[in-house]
Amino acid sequence: MLERYEIEAFLTLAEELHFGRTAARLGVTTGRVSQTVKKLERMVGAPLFERTSRQVRLTAIGRQLADDLTPLVAGVNEAVRRAVDAGRGITGELRVGFLSGVAGQLLLKAVALFAKRHPDCEVHIHEAQGHDAVTRLRSGALDVLITDILIAAQPGVVAGPVLLSEPRLLAVATGHALAGRQAVSVEELADHPVVLVPADMPEAFRADRNPAVTPSGAPVPRGPRAASFTETLTLVAFGRGVFPVGDNVARIYPRPDVVYLPFTDAPPIRWGPMWLKTNTTHRVREFVQAADDACRLGQ
Repeated sequence: MLERYEIEAFLTLAEELHFGRTAARLGVTTGRVSQTVKKLERMVGAPLFERTSRQVRLTAIGRQLADDLTPLVAGVNEAVRRAVDAGRGITGELRVGFLSGVAGQLLLKAVALFAKRHPDCEVHIHEAQGHDAVTRLRSGALDVLITDILIAAQPGVVAGPVLLSEPRLLAVATGHALAGRQAVSVEELADHPVVLVPADMPEAFRADRNPAVTPSGAPVPRGPRAASFTETLTLVAFGRGVFPVGDNVARIYPRPDVVYLPFTDAPPIRWGPMWLKTNTTHRVREFVQAADDACRLGQ
């Protein structure tokens, strides 16, 4: 009979495909993860993972076992959550986070309505950084995070409803060649270096803010890499590159040395809540509903 820890270790490794990250998520050593996997493989009578010095991959049997176990574990967890929620109601604590000033404003609306609906649940607000946002969700430090929905494009992370869809602008220095323009096209990124976001940001977010080519296929020059959004705007102000931002940035981060120009052909930037699939509690669902209602009704 499989122990719950053995199932959790196997499914986590099947998701991460990396012993170090799996051990970090479980709070154990890589040695213990390896021993657990070997025990399961002896029980099954066949390898569940292919291991090399470069990568870890599921075998066909391992993939089938992961596919079979995942919905069963999710069902057990959901049944326990429903029982707890029914017995306690919306009480306890909820840890919510935000990434950027825009997300912070959306979060305040959500918290205000949620607190009104569920006064017995204590809400703790935290600011997250791009490099640790999802890590804090996975560690349990946060239950819900409001951010650019592209950051939610990761395994095991659920993206909620879009709370805000804002036009996209291009931030340029006041002395930049484009500064006097009324609007710009995405194609013009091919003529100007774009400041790079931190390398540890999710791939979907990096590809959006730092596209390799324009829609027509023209290469986009790479500018210097910034460690934070404030540093990004500073590099823009120094003329080291340009950077695409959302419409609210012009209001939240006004600078005398930066001009914000609207794009004529760029998709909007969308913001919303994200949380772990394995942490879809009644509290989380009610908070997400409150966030959606607050933004949709303008509360």
